[in-house]
Amino acid sequence: MTGRRSSRGTFLFPLTRLTRSVRRALLPAGALLACASLAAGCGIVPGATGGSGGGSVTVMTWAPQNTRATNKPGMPAMALAYARWVNSHGGIAGRRLNVLTCNEGNESVAAAKCARRAVKENAVAVVGSYSQYSDSFFPPLEGAGIPFIGGYGVTTTEFTRALSYPVNGGQPALLAGLGKELAQQCGPVTLIRPDTIAGDELPGLLNAGLRAGGHEPADDQRAAEDATEYSDQADLALRQASADPGRPGCVIPALGERTNIFMDSFRRARDSYPEVRTAAVLGSVDQTVIDASGGRSGPYEGAHLTGWYPVASDARWDGMKKVINEAAFGDNRIDPEDAGVQTTWIAYTVLRAVIEQIGDGEVSASTVRRALDGGLEVRTGGLTPPLRWRLSDLLASTGLARLTNADVSLQTVRRGRLVPAAKGFVNVAKTLEEAD
Repeated sequence: MTGRRSSRGTFLFPLTRLTRSVRRALLPAGALLACASLAAGCGIVPGATGGSGGGSVTVMTWAPQNTRATNKPGMPAMALAYARWVNSHGGIAGRRLNVLTCNEGNESVAAAKCARRAVKENAVAVVGSYSQYSDSFFPPLEGAGIPFIGGYGVTTTEFTRALSYPVNGGQPALLAGLGKELAQQCGPVTLIRPDTIAGDELPGLLNAGLRAGGHEPADDQRAAEDATEYSDQADLALRQASADPGRPGCVIPALGERTNIFMDSFRRARDSYPEVRTAAVLGSVDQTVIDASGGRSGPYEGAHLTGWYPVASDARWDGMKKVINEAAFGDNRIDPEDAGVQTTWIAYTVLRAVIEQIGDGEVSASTVRRALDGGLEVRTGGLTPPLRWRLSDLLASTGLARLTNADVSLQTVRRGRLVPAAKGFVNVAKTLEEAD
């Protein structure tokens, strides 16, 4: 299968300058790349770890579930549905797909535990997963040479580690694109973001885009990721966004699943600041959130959003929807409009292409890496540009050594529905380059 996913005046784009810490991360990334290629000296023994025999291939998908903060249960659920579907159609290149899932728990110990389990179970790859604790899960995977295919892109680390094979531009692309757009539209910009490791990366990425558009940096306001109300943050954000009477400001909540809770507080406080516009990041707002907040009469009408993929109503998603209809068995965790579900679909599209290229040969962590590093081109039916991870295809000049896809899509909310705001994709590689 192939597969590529505000009141009037609201701006809904996900939102650093790429810091020295990111540049420093490129040095170990280079070293790890050598390890991935030369193997044994770095604890990576080609073919010894992650092998799948007996006509089956084992992989893992993880994501946080049942936590008080961000949850992505649709990603492992989509992986299981995909496995059921391909196995009912003869598997991939005649091999049965065995998908292990793990609750990443939104905490570092659980993330590392998931990675260690992938090693123990001889997974040939971790596919289509979500975690902000990349410093915890990458070391076990790297020690065993297991590739990380199609992570959600929630941290910049996913774009610097040698065994990472991203399918989208992650938060860096989305936030740089957002900032550049808002620079032309907004007065003072206020970012409300979680006080977490992943949240710490957001202001600089947004500011890279704002600076590219000649705008001053956003005001950075931290908030608890698991709060049950945000009245104080909403009031402060509105006052800050109203600081320049001649230029209406924009408030950008980037709180994941808690964005809708922030918006409840924001709506109650907004009457005194009618000119202030709002925005949100991908993963914080989707069609479900728009519907729940009132649709065309809600606060997101007229909003714009930067996404990685086409809108969910696009016909290019029909293949994914067919699999969901046939193999999900009514599993309501799988929302085809969720960016996590969409990313998992694309990641498994990559995995399928890899296994089909290997053909009758051994499918192991090392042969999967070899196929990905050797120039395999994966076409996703227009959901992304063609994906390749050869050194010559990576956009290392952006300061993100593993970035291969810096395209974003512009979307807007019209009559309560997310629709394309522009034809095709916008490439933000140059903005990310200039952010360094």
